[in-house]
Amino acid sequence: MIAIPWYFAQKDMLAYFGIVYMATTIISMFWMPISGSIVDKYDRKVVFLFITAIVGSLIGIITYLGFHLGDLPPLIVASVFTLTFLNYNIHYPCLYAFVQEIIEQKYYSRISSILEIIGQCTTIVSGAFATILLEGTEGGIFKVFGLNINVGFNISAWKIHEIFLIDSATYFVAFIIILMIKYTPLIERKPETGSIIKRLKIGLEYLWNNRPIFWFGVLSYSIFLAVLLEAFYLGVSYVNNHLNESGDVYSNSKMAYAMGAIFVGLTIRFLLRVFNIPIVIIIMTFLTSAIFLTLSFSNSIVLFFIMMFFIGIMNAGVRIARMTYLFKNVPNQYFGRSGSVFFFVNVLFRIVLMLIFTMTFFQTGNNIIYAYMIVGIILFLAALLMLKHLKSFDLRLTKS
Repeated sequence: MIAIPWYFAQKDMLAYFGIVYMATTIISMFWMPISGSIVDKYDRKVVFLFITAIVGSLIGIITYLGFHLGDLPPLIVASVFTLTFLNYNIHYPCLYAFVQEIIEQKYYSRISSILEIIGQCTTIVSGAFATILLEGTEGGIFKVFGLNINVGFNISAWKIHEIFLIDSATYFVAFIIILMIKYTPLIERKPETGSIIKRLKIGLEYLWNNRPIFWFGVLSYSIFLAVLLEAFYLGVSYVNNHLNESGDVYSNSKMAYAMGAIFVGLTIRFLLRVFNIPIVIIIMTFLTSAIFLTLSFSNSIVLFFIMMFFIGIMNAGVRIARMTYLFKNVPNQYFGRSGSVFFFVNVLFRIVLMLIFTMTFFQTGNNIIYAYMIVGIILFLAALLMLKHLKSFDLRLTKS
């Protein structure tokens, strides 16, 4: 998912990729409520095994096609992006619902932090590999954050289907690991019958009767909205069109982001012991707004890496705080569907913004900076709305 956006940048097809991303987002809008219902109805370990086997097999078939043809058409490459993105839409709700099901409440914030640290460590590793595989090395030189590191041997840049080979293999490794997981659920879920529509309606009724949780869930996702836009579309255009840099800068920015996320994963629990969760999220949303506005006025590579580090801190900090709040306030029976509703609203906003950002204007010269400016303003407004609703959030339940 680091390699695919840069693949389209190299082919001067960022506008095409923008359309792919927007189409994928629209599909996810319909898929997410269904996936949330699946997560709440079936055994979560079985769901993990099923999606891991299916996605790994499909990417494996596409990999074989790439080796057979010698290359892959852009549409097929785009299909891997769509497939992986839709997998995210069921993987993460299932992951958090599974954690809530098997972990005691007193460990929620600790487990949220550990999950973030583990996830971001994999991002650092994949970012380092992406740097090498996307660009290769010249004279044995490997570039990390603008520094030249001599690895002592040359590595040729890989083709996209060769990268997919590693990607598909990781799914089968994950399948074996998940298969070996043994656990005893601490929460007994009531079996639900009826159609998907009926089960979705039950989830919506829960949120309608608990509107503070609805507003918290929707508004606290604003940084996630900004980060998804930056990670899969705006960032590659910013590096390519505004900074005029190569793929190593793009993949290194993901590493900087992950380092920030790991830092906050190690420290956020201590912050949540002092401040209420909604207050932490509001402050971090204001700060993220300032970061995006700063990037819109800067063309410094060093500052770009620093700001990505802080975006990692803000997004991971908010995600840990948000999940801790939702773990404590949303019954496990409705957890998957509640997350689906929050994501659905997030997707609607993303579609609107993608319709704007795929316009030719934003791909002309370095006009992508105006997209960063718009995102910064939206984050500022979201923080103000959370501030307005602060009293309605149940602050007694949000201490870690």
